[in-house]
Amino acid sequence: MQHHVIVSFGKDSEHSFKLAGGASADKARQWFEREFEILGCEVFTPTGKILAVDRILSVAKYAGVERFRNQNAWAEQFARNTAAVLGRDLIRVDVEHYSIGY
Repeated sequence: MQHHVIVSFGKDSEHSFKLAGGASADKARQWFEREFEILGCEVFTPTGKILAVDRILSVAKYAGVERFRNQNAWAEQFARNTAAVLGRDLIRVDVEHYSIGY
């Protein structure tokens, strides 16, 4: 399956990844859990439960645009794991507006 993941930090800063195949959903979730902890992400939800989309958005936000610009291997891993967790062909991670679109 072909995936297209776009990570946007605003109109002038988009990073596009076209990927074939991907990681298993379980391994991808584990990767996000590790990165979430390493980056010291904090998410405040009314229920206290952190959803997969919250982890994806928080990891992108805390990693920052510079990591996506300068660490291509890490950025591609982010995109591959995002595709594995969400299982969609086209995914737009909008960090600026803290939303994910399909």
